[in-house]
Amino acid sequence: MRPLTRETTPPAALIGASAPLETGIVHLGLGNFHRAHAAVYTAQALAAEFGGWGIAGFANASRRVVDPLTAQDHRYSILQLSEHGAQAGVVDVHRSAAVLADDRSAFIAALVRPQHRILTLTISETGYSRSSRTGRLDLDEPAITADLADPQHPVSAVGLMALGLARRAEHGEPFTVLSCDNLQSAGHATRAVVTEFLEASGADADVLSYVESRVAFPNAMVDRIVPATTPATTDEVAALLGVIDACPVRAEDFSMWVLEDEFAGGRPAWDRAGAIMSDEVERYEVVKLRLLNGSHSLIAYLGGLDGQTTIPDAWRQPFIRDAVLAGIRTDYLPSIALPQGLDVDAYVESLTHRWANSALGDRTARVGSDGSTKLLQRIPAPAEHALRSGRVPHQLALTTAAWICAIAPPAGFTPGPIADEMQDAARHRMVEATRGARGPRAHAIAVLNAGFLPDSLTAHAAFVDRVAELVDVIVRHGVRAAASDALRSSTSGSTVREEVR
Repeated sequence: MRPLTRETTPPAALIGASAPLETGIVHLGLGNFHRAHAAVYTAQALAAEFGGWGIAGFANASRRVVDPLTAQDHRYSILQLSEHGAQAGVVDVHRSAAVLADDRSAFIAALVRPQHRILTLTISETGYSRSSRTGRLDLDEPAITADLADPQHPVSAVGLMALGLARRAEHGEPFTVLSCDNLQSAGHATRAVVTEFLEASGADADVLSYVESRVAFPNAMVDRIVPATTPATTDEVAALLGVIDACPVRAEDFSMWVLEDEFAGGRPAWDRAGAIMSDEVERYEVVKLRLLNGSHSLIAYLGGLDGQTTIPDAWRQPFIRDAVLAGIRTDYLPSIALPQGLDVDAYVESLTHRWANSALGDRTARVGSDGSTKLLQRIPAPAEHALRSGRVPHQLALTTAAWICAIAPPAGFTPGPIADEMQDAARHRMVEATRGARGPRAHAIAVLNAGFLPDSLTAHAAFVDRVAELVDVIVRHGVRAAASDALRSSTSGSTVREEVR
């Protein structure tokens, strides 16, 4: 069977239209999510309204995608999986692919080119170098410290963006930086860290003025579950398309993109490809970050500790379904101002089908990774809302307790092989913070007092105590007992009247 190339692509399989030779978008983070989400919208937008919006893609450090993508004329397949079966299509919007770590100067040059009008980002929450305590640029992060000492040779994403924009200011062409990561108010957050870096690095006033007046940072909400590619994915694509794709992407059939229509230098016709242009992006973000992502974390940590390999496996467990639905009802929804016209019951119903998608088979360990960063977007605000209202957010406390037990378990507790697979950059710091803690409760309190969650949340003794109680139950009686304990408390309507510490 022949490899996927421009010549071997079945014409009927092409999604949208082939991109022109010209590139108008630079993308950083050439992973599966970008290729299953924004790149697909771009292909469909070009079919509706052709233009110079090809993508110059940069992977962070790995050649895993870059080499096969280059060999395949920058084409790759999307294997869309649903309860109704599998479909495959081919995307062709990337015109180049490179590895940032191999040549950072090429990335800076791409940002400076006047024909490039948008930078899109999928660098994960950790890539924005934000402090977990303050939400501002983390000046103590080693990469940021090094970049501020030598801002002309940065290595961090923030430092690279700052240098590219500083050099672009020389010709002054308008530009847009569009975060496609799971950050609340992602555009505001990105503008803030870039501006803070420029100020801390002593950037000229004309550079700061250019970024303020000529660079747009629109907020956006992204939503599509894109699990890791498996060795079988290539075989499935081959059976459907008759070609061998060395870098396919698996994805669910659901996709959503909500954008502020604030683009300084124009944009593809993403609205004609199904993207929603709205001035209520932040409300959509909150709905997604809490109802989907927050619940997803709870499924992952309970499932991981219960030995469930995939999200559908975990969702089939009644105790996990009960915990998640209770969390949505009692902890999340009261904290959310819904966008106008959103049918929240239908949205929650759609979530249950997405989590049950056994064809997708999203791995529990993947969803549970990087919790130290992800939970900052999902736990503190709704938890503080509940506490200020006099309620203990039991399911949010359970999520936090299960995360602690999965990533940095108390002495003598074995979380199991699935939790062991979860990756978290803070694991070592969590272990160090709990060194010498005597007992599960003290262990949990040590984590919560070490700055992994905002001080404004851990100042609430009721939340800290409840997390500590649930860690103790997980260690002594198991995760199912802890979930049952939290559910009883949620349904009993327990309240709290406590002083903030």
